[in-house]
Amino acid sequence: MNGSGTDTLSLLLERAEGERDAAARVLHAAGLQAQAARAQHGELAGYRQDYQQRWTQSFAQGTTMSIVGCYQSFGQRLDQAVQTQHHVANHADQRQVRAREALREAELRCAALRQLIARRQAEAAKAAERREQRATDEFAARAHLRRTAHA
Repeated sequence: MNGSGTDTLSLLLERAEGERDAAARVLHAAGLQAQAARAQHGELAGYRQDYQQRWTQSFAQGTTMSIVGCYQSFGQRLDQAVQTQHHVANHADQRQVRAREALREAELRCAALRQLIARRQAEAAKAAERREQRATDEFAARAHLRRTAHA
């Protein structure tokens, strides 16, 4: 393989490796975001459960209707926050899955380019070996002709 072809494939490989590295960084960031979103969802759900337990105990001791209204109002907003955070966590998980797939595809491109470079280098080595063998055979044939011509 000529130098230009090798240079082109090497540049393509370098670029593909850069894209792969960028995809790895995106996956890492997406993983951190998904983990944080799940953790926040867990904290909100835990807080909601604690809130409900606390107020259940308080209601057992008796309370006013206005306090019950406040409890229900806040409880509804808390449920909405938990549900919203659940959606945020699911969306972050989906981004992480897409980022993982993008990284896998980038790694496959790099592997394919490396394989192509190796195949081209092997072909170039075989061609050089054949040229060298032809040159050796030609040299031997000429030497034989010279010996037979002088004999």
